[in-house]
Amino acid sequence: MKNLIIQLEKNFLNKVFLLMAFCCFTLFNQACKDKNTENAKAPAFEVSDTMMRRLTFNEAKLEPVKAQIKLAGKIIADENKLVEIFPLVGGNVTEVNVGLGDYVQKGQVLAVIRSGEVAEFERELIDAKNDLLLAQNNQRVSEELYSSKLISERDVLAAKNGVAKAQTEIKRLNQIFSIYGIDSKEGYAVKAPINGFIVEKNINRDMQLRSDKTDNIFTVAEISDVWVNANVYETDIAKIKEHMDAEVKTLSYPDTLFQGHVDKIYNILDPQTKTMKVRIRLNNAKYLLKPEMNATITLRYLEGYTKIAIPSSAIIFDKNKTYVMIFKDRKNIETREVEVFKQGGETSYINKGINIGEKVISKNQLMIYDALND
Repeated sequence: MKNLIIQLEKNFLNKVFLLMAFCCFTLFNQACKDKNTENAKAPAFEVSDTMMRRLTFNEAKLEPVKAQIKLAGKIIADENKLVEIFPLVGGNVTEVNVGLGDYVQKGQVLAVIRSGEVAEFERELIDAKNDLLLAQNNQRVSEELYSSKLISERDVLAAKNGVAKAQTEIKRLNQIFSIYGIDSKEGYAVKAPINGFIVEKNINRDMQLRSDKTDNIFTVAEISDVWVNANVYETDIAKIKEHMDAEVKTLSYPDTLFQGHVDKIYNILDPQTKTMKVRIRLNNAKYLLKPEMNATITLRYLEGYTKIAIPSSAIIFDKNKTYVMIFKDRKNIETREVEVFKQGGETSYINKGINIGEKVISKNQLMIYDALND
């Protein structure tokens, strides 16, 4: 009887186990079917119209490899358009009409100096005018006497020479007045010799200027074109050529790239820094660049061979690897690993992983990358 009970218990447990196994199999099978159904219903990845408008595409091209040299430099005024102004006379400064940084026009009065030297020139001019009147009167009298046969022709010629001499003296003094900018009412006027900005000012109202002063009182610079002086290390000297394209950036305008070219190479080395100076000329029509600004210069040159080139903005770095997104159509975008040969500014040169003519996404490609690879 005991054995029968044990046997019945075993049979019951076996049936329970089989029933549980069947239920598990049924549930698993149904889950797989649901998963397959869900996958079958899930649409393939496709770029929307909105996303397409936000993407930028570039074609991989075979281009000469460009290398670059980074230099540090400083903005300076074009020395051919910079004039230092020195006082031609000494005296008391009665007016200063401009300040540092002001824009002035050629002929504009910058300052006025009341000078004893000017007063002396004024006295000489008055005397010369009086001498002319006297000489003219003598000439008239001589001509009348000559007509009456009271004097000789030689006396008339002497009177005429006296008039010519007085006229020459007045002309000389007028030229001095013109050169010095002398106004008989105001004194010696310091005038701007060119259009430009006041970049240096060493004069103030009521200042006493000595006649032997050797320092300039103003410096005027026209900065519609400026220079950039940059230092080149010995290792890069052989790569520098005149007329090389140059890109210049400043701290004041970090998002603005100023385009210029190498204008001059100074073929000597500074004994202290062991560097050679080069000069870059830049157009500065908007006067954004100011003398003494620090600048970063990038010079580009050709290496002499070609590689497949794409925009550097197309490169994706992830998990110590480099990828690009290859665009074939809206439903067919491939994540492709590439080997970068060299990155030169906005262009990257590729060793392998991409073919000429393939399109890469160079803007907002990270959103596509994350959607396809998460």
